[in-house]
Amino acid sequence: MSTAAEPRLAAPTREALRRIAVEPGWAASALVTVPFLAGLAVPPTLQYLPLAASVLVVGLPHGAVDHLAVARTRGERPDLRAVGRVVALYAAVGGAYAVAWFLAPALSFTLFVAATWFHWGQGDLYALATLTDADHLRSLPQRAATVVVRGGLPMLVPLLSFPEWYRRVATDLVGLFAPAAVDALAVAFRPDVRAALAVGYAVLVAGTLAVGFARANDLAGWLLDAGETLGLAVYFAVVPPVLAVGVYFCLWHSLRHVARLLAVDDAAAAALEVGDVRRALARFARDAAPLTAASLGLLAALAVLVPNPPATLPEWVALYLVFIAVVTLPHVVVVTVMDRAQGVWA
Repeated sequence: MSTAAEPRLAAPTREALRRIAVEPGWAASALVTVPFLAGLAVPPTLQYLPLAASVLVVGLPHGAVDHLAVARTRGERPDLRAVGRVVALYAAVGGAYAVAWFLAPALSFTLFVAATWFHWGQGDLYALATLTDADHLRSLPQRAATVVVRGGLPMLVPLLSFPEWYRRVATDLVGLFAPAAVDALAVAFRPDVRAALAVGYAVLVAGTLAVGFARANDLAGWLLDAGETLGLAVYFAVVPPVLAVGVYFCLWHSLRHVARLLAVDDAAAAALEVGDVRRALARFARDAAPLTAASLGLLAALAVLVPNPPATLPEWVALYLVFIAVVTLPHVVVVTVMDRAQGVWA
């Protein structure tokens, strides 16, 4: 495997990963968008089902291989020392963030949005740099802007299009700890603030795509980038946020990270080179199973510890999202280390 200036994959591996991790996201987002463009209404309870399913279906498990990922990315065999460093990272960073939710839930919610914004953006940057022919992202400022643009699609566009839904989710998360604390987030829902965010974000999207167009040697990669960006903008603008984020989390972001994990696992990559997708995915499932099970135990402990335990499905999903927030922060550190080792920002 390569840890050169930018990750390079054998053509058969790259094509297999595109089928596994890129095309399902395209199909799912299109299939969900079209009915809502036609005026479909889905009962609120059903909108929570994809997020609930993500506990076991790709969503939570996609981060459960972090203990092996860093060593594999560096071309090393994961030993107890390498695994121990990642476990210590999770205990320190995740533990501190968990305590922060009890002490300052509104601030912790804001940090969750910011960390997810960056992380989901960096996930798409990796996919553009590795799984597509996106040769237009030639500079660090371009790549940074792409991360902001891509992360803003699931994190900002729903706030602009569905502010009341966004507020409801924020209230559910913060309310597990201190219901009155959600008032500290009120400024984000003001019409003038959302209007300013919309204008600024639209300018950033247009500018980032325009610079990419000007620098592209081959327009195929730029067209894919622009198509995904504008397609997701429509998706998050018309699909209610809980449903939109749930589908995106499972079938867009998580699958793309699974592809990255398969690419740095020598045995999985070898299986993909000969078209054995089932064996490659089985290795991921095996690697992710122990920490996924441990995460479920920690989630149960969190349900006991929160001051206002969940009772309804939205509240249980809110508890799950708090847990996702806690593990996302150290996960971002791990993925950033992978980015550095593979030269994703080069």
